[in-house]
Amino acid sequence: MTQIVQPDSLVTLHYRIALENGQPLINTFEGKPATLQLGVGEILPSLERLLVGVDVGLRRSFALEPGEAFGPHRAELVERVRREHMPDEEIEALSIMEFTAPDGSRYSGLVREIDDKSALIDFNHPLAGKTINFEFEIIGIN
Repeated sequence: MTQIVQPDSLVTLHYRIALENGQPLINTFEGKPATLQLGVGEILPSLERLLVGVDVGLRRSFALEPGEAFGPHRAELVERVRREHMPDEEIEALSIMEFTAPDGSRYSGLVREIDDKSALIDFNHPLAGKTINFEFEIIGIN
């Protein structure tokens, strides 16, 4: 009997996420497979939807435009932050900084540029605005 991935399945799979130019970001095909519980937010909903309905043993590949993947790069999420509002530590361009919001929630941003007065911080997801390739092979369903 064939097993098919359901919206709430516990799925064991190999998967690869790569940039449009082929640069791999995540690849489990050469190592240990991943086990993901669908329906609980462990992976992007758009990637989950591609898994649902697939039989065990099948391998599929998809190219996802930014709107289907991590969203468009939004200019309003890039902002200049004054140094006095930043942690008192050594900060370098292209590093990730953690911030705490007034409500206590934490978020991070990529330092695009920095000087002695301020830094330009990009709060977009690092893959926002990028087309990604998603390839997977379903190994098992529990």
